[in-house]
Amino acid sequence: MFDIVLSFITAFLLTFFAIPSVINIARVKHLCDDPDDRRSHSVSTPSLGGVAIFAGIIFSIILWTPFKHFGDLQYILCAFVIIFLIGLKDDILPMSPYKKLYGEIFATLILIFKCDIRLTSFYGIFGISDIPYIVSILISTFTILVIINAINLIDGINGLAGSIGLLITLIYGYWFYQVNSLGLSLVACSLAGSLLAFLNYNFTPAKIFMGDTGALLIGLVCAILSIKFIELHRVLPDQLGNFRFQAVPSVAIAILIIPLFDTIRVFTKRLLKGKSPLYPDRTHIHHLLLDRGFSHLQSTGILVLVNIVFIVIAYGFQWLGSLFLLLLIVSIAIVATYLLELSVKKYQKKLVSDNLHNISLS
Repeated sequence: MFDIVLSFITAFLLTFFAIPSVINIARVKHLCDDPDDRRSHSVSTPSLGGVAIFAGIIFSIILWTPFKHFGDLQYILCAFVIIFLIGLKDDILPMSPYKKLYGEIFATLILIFKCDIRLTSFYGIFGISDIPYIVSILISTFTILVIINAINLIDGINGLAGSIGLLITLIYGYWFYQVNSLGLSLVACSLAGSLLAFLNYNFTPAKIFMGDTGALLIGLVCAILSIKFIELHRVLPDQLGNFRFQAVPSVAIAILIIPLFDTIRVFTKRLLKGKSPLYPDRTHIHHLLLDRGFSHLQSTGILVLVNIVFIVIAYGFQWLGSLFLLLLIVSIAIVATYLLELSVKKYQKKLVSDNLHNISLS
């Protein structure tokens, strides 16, 4: 426990004191994110916050992790470095989505083949339990890539990706500590410390963005923690009581519901319109909240609260089993988003009507 607390504090302090220097360098070298029609900010803002997040988590993990109890850590750190380099390259000189994807696949394969971080069971969903090795590799690769990019895709307003990442890592950090998986708890808490420090500079008015460097790294850590969370349930002793879940895949999805559902929703809408799923637009849930009139801070707060509600629902209804709990979670998410879209249309229509009325009066 002592090392875990120290890892959180170390990551927080290093990131907190590194960010002002990163901001200064980014401004001097003109490494900023400029506003445009698709952006949600109005001023040029440094976009290398992920460098400080990466420094905080890497330094903290290396300093406090007992390597003799976490033999696979070296491979996890290798994957971190690959993702960091991809994100940094994209933040400085934008890459094509497909080149980024190739690098992400490379990092993913390191985790699967060197750390055996992969899904091996569906826990009875659709009547499937254990899955063949080759199928496991394919599904695990797909899962990790989706989670990595899901976190990246919600990084569109101030504080959202950092706050969701902080929520996820705190939950996993606490859970892994309770089941005596101290190495993974330390990884989660190190990232949580870095994110808490970063958010101090990222809430409106944002002084810095995390960029792909930070968002991709958060996604990778969340993917690792989620898969290990699911897989550890296969070997957890019964006496752990409240820390064993009856519908663990669905609980994991609930923990990641905001980034996962938003990504699947946006990709589906793009494909139905005949566009590439990687085609950028302003159809994310956080964009809907902005269009509804909420500020960045309000939108972030709403989505974090919604994520917490889904986690509580999953915990309370885990007795339904993985399949029915998953259907419940997805159904609630679809209905809630549909109601939000209706509210946005009504709000925008009212704005147009009010503007026309004001013009006629003038």
